[in-house]
Amino acid sequence: MSEAPFRIEPLSDHDRSEFDCGVDALNAYLARQVGQDRRRRMSFCFVAVEQATRRVAGYYTLSATGIELSDLPPDIQKRLPRYPSVPAVRIGRLAVDQRYRGQRLGGALLFDAIQRTVASDIAAFAVIVDAKDDIAAAFYSHFGFQPLTNKPLKLFLPIGEALRELAFQRP
Repeated sequence: MSEAPFRIEPLSDHDRSEFDCGVDALNAYLARQVGQDRRRRMSFCFVAVEQATRRVAGYYTLSATGIELSDLPPDIQKRLPRYPSVPAVRIGRLAVDQRYRGQRLGGALLFDAIQRTVASDIAAFAVIVDAKDDIAAAFYSHFGFQPLTNKPLKLFLPIGEALRELAFQRP
């Protein structure tokens, strides 16, 4: 059995200088801001590393957040306690280097993020993302995410559904 081409691991001293996903803000975040966010415990970053070269091929960040109950669809609201908000985990950024597009790495990063959320000792009702545009929203929708009420680019996936959806579509 051959070794997987990528390994997803917490960001440490990885060389990020050549990473280019084609979006300046996401490149700059990985190059300059991610370490500061990690030290302040604002978010944690995980990188997909190409096994053969140790090159960073993609990354995502996770942080704690909440979802206002009123932002959830009514059918979901009525199944939840009447708290003002419910706990969630935010995938703040998710990017794949242009050299690795078309290898299903984005889906693998998303799957890993949800696995880490489920394995955590911290409770969360859902995973939430802020899609940067309609193309990103379509990517997340493909994996079962749905928009919050009146917020088409802010999408969520209940953890229970995430486990079922990603088990079926595992990259």
